[in-house]
Amino acid sequence: MRAAAFIARKLRFSGRLAMVATALSFFVIVLSLAVSAGFRHEIRKGISDISGDISLTGSSEPIEIRPSYYAKMEKINGIESITPAIWKPGIVKGDGDICGVMVKGVPMPDSCSLQASIPLTLSRRMGLSKGDKFTTYFIEDKIKARRFTVSSTYEGIMDGDGTMIVVVPLSDMQRLCGWESGQAGALEVKLSPSMAGAAQVVSDQLYLTSVSNHLEDEDILHGETVRRRYPQLFDWLDLIDFNVLAIILLMTIVAGFNMISGLLILLFRNISTIGTLKSVGMSNKSIASVFMRIASRIVFAGMLIGNGAALLFCMIQGTTHLIKLNPVNYFVSFVPVHVNIPLILAVDAAAFGIILLLMLIPSLFISKVDPAQTVKVK
Repeated sequence: MRAAAFIARKLRFSGRLAMVATALSFFVIVLSLAVSAGFRHEIRKGISDISGDISLTGSSEPIEIRPSYYAKMEKINGIESITPAIWKPGIVKGDGDICGVMVKGVPMPDSCSLQASIPLTLSRRMGLSKGDKFTTYFIEDKIKARRFTVSSTYEGIMDGDGTMIVVVPLSDMQRLCGWESGQAGALEVKLSPSMAGAAQVVSDQLYLTSVSNHLEDEDILHGETVRRRYPQLFDWLDLIDFNVLAIILLMTIVAGFNMISGLLILLFRNISTIGTLKSVGMSNKSIASVFMRIASRIVFAGMLIGNGAALLFCMIQGTTHLIKLNPVNYFVSFVPVHVNIPLILAVDAAAFGIILLLMLIPSLFISKVDPAQTVKVK
């Protein structure tokens, strides 16, 4: 093996085209992983901020904001916060247009009464800006109206799905429903990022806590995860992940076949060297290891260049949001990126191994070389 390493260092082969192709393939692979993770991170965070990861409701409304077992629920692993909320459908009337919305009441200071935070989509559609007033109608047994003032606007993740959510003080919604200050329509549970994938497990734990600890006059709370509430969003994310897997496989194969062509060029250029090494007693396996070492250096250099370029692009895009998207189609207004270093390293290692395996194919050419025909004696 020392001889193979020595010979590999002495042989010259730049392989620039193969290196560029490999770098481009790894650039696309890392970028695909970062964008896929970015969409999942941004959309999950946006939904979690607006509706929590788990929604706890009873068999009827209202439910108690702090049931007797509230402290036990807070101690369940992974729970960051439990927030009371009231959801009601409404109709917003502007100067010349009306729009259906979901009005959500959340805890706010008393000074925020009749203040509303609206999504940018609603702001543009109705021509509303900060400080403007608008009327919202709630149609149930009888029509009720509330006149809110726009306190702020936000980028709504759910706007692309046709659901615009207006956030108002919980106390305003309690008065609208005729409920007491300790009552709400749901308790929204926000999980830590590390527990996002275990939302159903936490939901089951919350249900068991409610079943085993509720008092006779308390309702049993049932949990619904955000994935069940918005399945279309997560189905879309799963489709993106499937596309990323296809891109990774395609780019790995492209890089592998580029390296196969590069290795074949290297073998043809050094056919007399192969014959000489055979004539001095070097085995086919040892000769193959010489050229595999050279090729693997090219792959490794291309991988480093591709990874470096992709990470630089991710840093620029993550800080500047240079590339924009239509939130109606993509739920976010920019291309999100989220760098998961362990995942990138794992995919790099797998792609590197597959490319090396593909390069074993041209190495079979070495066994066909006849020293008597390739070595010329002067």
